[in-house]
Formats: sequence, structure tokens, C-alpha cells
Amino acid sequence: MTDLLAWASGALFAAFALYAASTIVFFIAITGRRWRGAASPKAHTEAYGRRGFLLALVGWLFQLAFVVLRWIGSGHAPTSNMFEFMSFLAFAVVLAFLIVYRLYPVALLGVFTLPVAVILIAYASVFSTKAAPLIPALQSYWLYIHVTVAALGEGAFAVGFAAGLMYLILAVRQDRRSIETAFIEVALWALLSLVGFIVMSFAFRAVGHEVVFERVINADTGAKETTIYTLPALIQPHGATKVTEGGIPPLFEAPEWMKGVNAGRKLNTFVLSLLAGTVLYAALRVVARARLGAKLQFWLKDADIDLDLVDEISYRAIAIGFPIFTLGALIFAMIWAAEAWGRPWGWDPKETWALITWLFYAVYLHLRLSIGWHGKKSAWLAMLGFVIVMTNLIVINLVLVGLHSYA
Repeated sequence: MTDLLAWASGALFAAFALYAASTIVFFIAITGRRWRGAASPKAHTEAYGRRGFLLALVGWLFQLAFVVLRWIGSGHAPTSNMFEFMSFLAFAVVLAFLIVYRLYPVALLGVFTLPVAVILIAYASVFSTKAAPLIPALQSYWLYIHVTVAALGEGAFAVGFAAGLMYLILAVRQDRRSIETAFIEVALWALLSLVGFIVMSFAFRAVGHEVVFERVINADTGAKETTIYTLPALIQPHGATKVTEGGIPPLFEAPEWMKGVNAGRKLNTFVLSLLAGTVLYAALRVVARARLGAKLQFWLKDADIDLDLVDEISYRAIAIGFPIFTLGALIFAMIWAAEAWGRPWGWDPKETWALITWLFYAVYLHLRLSIGWHGKKSAWLAMLGFVIVMTNLIVINLVLVGLHSYA
């Protein structure tokens, strides 16, 4: 079994590398047409687009091997913790991309979608990759049905988000400041915050950085609760004392209302991620000497993309993902909840946010089909919808405490 898990890790790394390579090739498909000696613009884009698609397909097959080997090696579906679920979400994103790309072979879609899969796999690898036995609450075939179907729906939403962001980068005027350009910069800053978290986690893990806090939880027995930080501790657990010496002294405590042994550590990680994203964003602004949205628009100005087609891609991806998400995140989830906890719904933070996500995309489809919201309005909604999805996957999972905290 250990060998199978090692092979699975190798397959995931191969998928990660191939997705990154595919992103580069798709980028060349769009920008390389200006190179001296390049073929005609259309032929160049089509040729490199086929290569990028092939690399993504091979990468997806490697990740399929990861899913199968991990499943066999661990004895359960690889969707039971943050590492497994975020990896599977990347798998779902690429699957949705491959399907949509066959319908709409727009090379620029690969430039915006595949980096999402790359970031998700890198983010997943920050968490423990150990294959542990399932806790009793997860020992059900509904784990496979509920989580995998929900992830497939969210994968389609990710493609809709990528197409929406692509539309806005191309359509919004970048020669002047506006609310639209500001929101695009905020979206890019948020993505860089996630990248910053990944970079920090690997860097501090590589040097073996640890900060230990202890808190007395029973004054009579002297029992203590220990919390270990792998990142610099700016925010310490409420009522805890730092045990390790040296390093940066904590600036303040986590608020008392944040429950859970790791509440302070989670809040600390969240704040550091935002700080890292701010540093990365500022550094890139200095290098680019322009807003990042404006720089991206400059690089992609020769893409010769039909914006109406991009708008259609975003809508189609979300329209495909919505019924799948409805089945996985709501219907199957309620059936499992009734079986495991004796009630189909309990307003757990994760359940509540899944409902918010569903309602948002229902409103999106209503505004699109009944009110006629197309173009920029639709693209903004596609972006905001995936922000809600990622808030559920990251903030709700890592900061709040609920019945789904075992993830």
C-alpha cells in the first residue's frame, strides 16, 4: 500500500508539471504570434492550442492515475481531507476545461483555467498528505457520491470564473481608473494571496520553523492544550502562552469567540496570507509599472477573441455545473446528513454556505435567462460566484468550526 501511495504522489506531481507546461504553451499560442518567423496568426494559435490541450489531457490522465492509486492505497475515495479534496477539485476543474475546450477551442481559456488547477494542487500540498483511516462520520458510500459530485459542479464553476475573468480583462477599459478596474485588481490580489500562502507554507516548512503555544484548559488537573504554528505567529491563541523562544513576538490574541483548539492558528494563517498577497501584488506592480489588469490586457491584446463567445463559454460552464452542484452539494448532502446525523439540515456553517452558493448561481441563471444580463454583468457574477465557492472551501473550512471541521 505504501508503494501505491508513493506512485500516487508521483502521478500528482506529474499532473502538476504538465498543467503548468500546458499553461505556458497556451500563453505562447496567444502571445507568440508576434515572434519573428511565426506562422500565420490563426495557424500558430491553433497549432499551439492543440499542444496545450494535449498536455492538459495527459496531465489529467496522470491525475486520474493519482485518484485511482490513492483510492486503492488508502482504502477509501480520496476526498476525505483538505489535501485530497483540493486535489480532486483540481481534477474536476481540468475535466470541465477539457470538455468545454472541445466545444469551444479558445486557447485563451487555457491561459486562465489551468493556472487555477495548478494553484489548487499547490494549495492542497500544503496540508498533510498522509492517508489516514476514515473517522466514523465519513465511513459511508455517500462520501464518494456527495463530495465527488459537488466537486465536479464546482469544477465547472471554475471554468465559468476563468472565462468571466478573461472577458473582463479584455473588455474593461484599462486606460483610466474606474470601479471595474479596481475590482479586477482586488480579484488578482486575492489570487496572489492564495499563492502567497502556498509559498510561505513551503518555505517555512522547508526550514523547520515552529512556534509552540500552551494553554491551561483545566486548572484543577493542570491539563494543557498545545498548538503548533508552522508560520510566524502574529496572532496567538486566546489565553495561551508562547513556549518556544525567539522569533517574532505575537502582536495580539485571537478573539475569545473563535472556538476550537486551532482557531488562533487559522486566523493567523489567514491574516499572513493577505499580507503575503499584498507584498506579491505590490512587487508585481513595481515590475509591471502598471496595474496588473492593464498589463494582462496589453499581453492579450492580439488574442483576437470574440467576446460574445467568451461570454457564452462562461454561461455554458455555469449552466452545466449548476445541476451537478445541486445534486452533490444539496440533495446528496441532505440524504447523507439524514443518515449520519438524523436530520437533513442543521444550518452548520458549511451547509449554510453551500445554500448561499446555490442561491447565488440560481440568481445568476435567472438574471441571465429572464432579465438578459449578458457581457460584463454576467462576467462579474461569474467571478463573484467562484469567490463564494472558494470562501466556502478555504475560509469556512479553515476558520470556522462546525460539523465539517474534520476536513
